[in-house]
Amino acid sequence: MPGTPSRRASGRSFERTLFTEPVLYVSREAEPTTAGQEYGVFDRHGLRIGGVAVTTPSFPRRVIQHLWKSDQYVSRRFEVRDANQSTVLKVEKPSKDPSAHFVVTRADRTPIGEIIPTDAGRVRFTLRAEGKTIATVVASGRQRCEVTVEDPAGTEVAQVGIPSPELSPISGNACLAEIPQQVPEPLASMLVATTLTIDIALTA
Repeated sequence: MPGTPSRRASGRSFERTLFTEPVLYVSREAEPTTAGQEYGVFDRHGLRIGGVAVTTPSFPRRVIQHLWKSDQYVSRRFEVRDANQSTVLKVEKPSKDPSAHFVVTRADRTPIGEIIPTDAGRVRFTLRAEGKTIATVVASGRQRCEVTVEDPAGTEVAQVGIPSPELSPISGNACLAEIPQQVPEPLASMLVATTLTIDIALTA
């Protein structure tokens, strides 16, 4: 698909990006920006290769939404950005309802899929794209960000957890996101969007 980022298998020599690194560290310490906040994303060597921005609607837009009680109110919006601050993925929650789903799109708003909250035992979220379930997010620990992601066959394709402080290449509190193997689209983009934003989305 034109314009679709590709994930390559680990162990090769190539430019490090959010879509090629099998291990990513997401800072849990926000940095203020003109439009909201941003959380840095780093590779296994501690090199910053992106970020997750939490943006909010402008004041005039919030006033209009309040006056018109707009159904299109976006209570949470996250932008996954690369090292050049270019947005590569957007994750939006188009409702104030805490149980509402998240919509994942590319920077140009081309739809990719949905992250749907699920109340079924340890299953936290269902990832859907192209009209079908492509993965489930399963709780694996006590903290909210401790999850594994499994494909429809039950194979683990990603996990998020808390890194050991002595092994983390960055200082401060962080989440560890791992996507060890190459996977096809749209699952690749859904995994990047989910693993990088899940902790922020649940606590923002």
